[in-house]
Amino acid sequence: MLTKKRRRLALRTCSLAGRILIENGSNMERVNDTLHRMAHTAGLQDFQAFTTVTGIVLGANNLPNAMVMNIRRRKNDLSKVTAVNEISREMSQGLITLPEAYAQLKWVDRQGPYRYQNLVEALAAAVLSLALMIVFTGDYQDSWVGFIDGGISYAVFSYMIRKFKIQYLGEFCSSLVIGFLAVLMVKIGWAHDVNDIIIGAVMPLVPGIPLTNAARDLVSGNLISGPTRGIEAVLTAVSIGSAIVIVLHFA
Repeated sequence: MLTKKRRRLALRTCSLAGRILIENGSNMERVNDTLHRMAHTAGLQDFQAFTTVTGIVLGANNLPNAMVMNIRRRKNDLSKVTAVNEISREMSQGLITLPEAYAQLKWVDRQGPYRYQNLVEALAAAVLSLALMIVFTGDYQDSWVGFIDGGISYAVFSYMIRKFKIQYLGEFCSSLVIGFLAVLMVKIGWAHDVNDIIIGAVMPLVPGIPLTNAARDLVSGNLISGPTRGIEAVLTAVSIGSAIVIVLHFA
């Protein structure tokens, strides 16, 4: 029989794993599966988990006390999702103990951005903008402008997220930069097609992960998180589209 101390540690471990997964872009089916596997390995009986994009409620052993975890921020960091999955797998296989799993999860949760991460992300966004601009439009001539526009706009997005912690504001401001630079390059004669440049540069901001997770949650029967993630994706699209429309209207 589990002691009270071990039961609390097991619930804290499961809640921490769930929070890390949800905060970093995991779909709910993966979250629920991971929590139940870890709870079963830890020896929790009658484990129940209620997970949404804004909170987690856990209970076990037919006890009236439950653990609640509030989730205030969300981003897309699939490296942390992979790390939690690996810890869960090792715990299920008996390679690590419950205290070791909790300590490793705490370490994963504390990991912040590495040195030059923003620069690397901006460079990756620039390369992605160039490649997708060619794929979608076939415009090789202005692809270097899409490279520059995509990199600068994503750097603005990263700065706004760190400064104000509001994702939609970051997407709106970075989209303004995309539209302004595209129009400017065409006005001064360095590029030819505003639309092609905007199509390429905006691709790194497109909410691909939220849309995918919304579809997976809906298919798996999660009728709370699925629509919520869908609304998030729609708000992101509105932020990007409204900024581009403003620039094109006044330009």
